Amino acid sequence: MAAVEFWFEFASTYSYPAAMRVEQVAAAAKVQVIWRPFLLGPVFGKQGLTDSPFNVYEQKGRYMWRDMARICEVDGLEFKKPTVFPQNGLKAARIALLGMDEGWGPDFARAVYQANFVEGALISDDGVIADLLSTLKLDVAATLERAYAQDNTARLKAQTESAWEKGLFGAPSFTVGDELFWGNDRMETAVAWATKS
Repeated sequence: MAAVEFWFEFASTYSYPAAMRVEQVAAAAKVQVIWRPFLLGPVFGKQGLTDSPFNVYEQKGRYMWRDMARICEVDGLEFKKPTVFPQNGLKAARIALLGMDEGWGPDFARAVYQANFVEGALISDDGVIADLLSTLKLDVAATLERAYAQDNTARLKAQTESAWEKGLFGAPSFTVGDELFWGNDRMETAVAWATKS
């Protein structure tokens, strides 16, 4: 089966609608989705940025929030502008990376996006994280121990470096082999490309 790698960051606005629909879009085309959590902070840092471009450039940010509202309305998703942007998604990314190995990663990722962009929760908060894991009926303490273990944190760092080496500069991104597609609106193009690969 053809495969598309879905690169996402929990602070990324456009990764929210992408995460909510990527599996449906891929399944319709008989394409496998490989979820790849990574961190935008180091990627932005390599580009000389210390904050989200949506905060750095006022007009771009204003456009993005309106665009997000429109996209979510069309996709039938709830959306509430978070009070903190961008949020720190490090803990959630470490957990999601572990979850991708264990089969519950996509459900956890969608729950984190719901917490961030619908409920306005602080996704770096230990209590919020614990609640999300509990909802998935996971052993919170054991899951966190595995997620925060040195080997897993090193894997996230390596995956973030791999994102940069593949040419990623933002999220969401999709890769099919050496081909890069950036943005929620490029998902269908990436999936279609995967069917030809």
